[in-house]
Amino acid sequence: MTSSIDSNSAAARIAVVVPCYRVAAQVLNVLAAIPPMVSRIYCVDDACPEKSGDHISAHCQDPRVTVLRHVRNGGVGAAMLSGYRAALADGMAIIVKLDGDGQMNPALIPRFVRLLLAGEADYCKGNRFHRPASLVGMPPARLFGNAVLSFLTKLSSGYWQTFDPNNGYTAIHASALRLLPLDAIDRGYFFESDMLCRLNIARAVVRDIPMDAVYGDEQSSLRIHRVITQFAVKHVRNAARRVLYNYYLRDFNLASIEAPLGLAALLFGVLFGGVHWLQAFHGAPYASAGTVMVAALPIIVGVQMLLSAINYDVQNVPSVPLQKLFADEFDAASGALPAQPQERDHQRP
Repeated sequence: MTSSIDSNSAAARIAVVVPCYRVAAQVLNVLAAIPPMVSRIYCVDDACPEKSGDHISAHCQDPRVTVLRHVRNGGVGAAMLSGYRAALADGMAIIVKLDGDGQMNPALIPRFVRLLLAGEADYCKGNRFHRPASLVGMPPARLFGNAVLSFLTKLSSGYWQTFDPNNGYTAIHASALRLLPLDAIDRGYFFESDMLCRLNIARAVVRDIPMDAVYGDEQSSLRIHRVITQFAVKHVRNAARRVLYNYYLRDFNLASIEAPLGLAALLFGVLFGGVHWLQAFHGAPYASAGTVMVAALPIIVGVQMLLSAINYDVQNVPSVPLQKLFADEFDAASGALPAQPQERDHQRP
């Protein structure tokens, strides 16, 4: 399988983007371990106080490496967007995100790009929860925080089959990346979750890639307990945006009716029942059986309608890769090698 990937890598033009912020001690080892199937490496110095960009320029002799520098720190999302734009401008077909702190094994890059090369996915992301044994080194607080954020991301992104949304080990096909509003994507730690929501709106196929969690002497800047509230607000916003676009602007189906009616019925039942419960609590006569039914029935019906709408959403996960749907546009926009072998010679960049 590895040899087939190597044989196709020239046509695929694989790039790696490495956000560099406080990773001077680890980044050189990471760069040295990136396999030869990768043709370009973009290291983004996000105004790193350790001057990671200068450190890489001075000590890394790999001709594939290009250092990009930010005047001001913009966050991991901002660093990735700079790398994405550079890779698209250079005609890269697959762009891998690889952190520079050593937590992501560069030897797994073939695993991440395999489905993209086969035309079976548009975006692949790591999942450290696939095997229970791989979670042995994960701190309990981070384990719980990731589980909560994973559930919120399922609701907001619509990718119910994915997990571990904050895993930064990802690979994306350029045809999907070109369809995303890069200027609107979150610049901070919400970047990976925001990417998933934007990808669902674009109807991209996303797949999880099993990987192990690795913890060394690096220090993560992300504190999950500090960002859960902030992330929750952003997830609600993304969920509303996705539902509005997918179920009312692009399409209209049974779930488009069940969701608002179910929510309205549930809220009515809860409010109506709550008012009468408070009245009884303050000495009013107990509610009649009819009053109880007026409160209970909308709640039951509302919950059933919402569950039905969610079930439809679970079944509505994108299944046709964008790189197949937009193959002709991708060839023209990026200079990718065309599908017809007889046309390759005069179109080769």
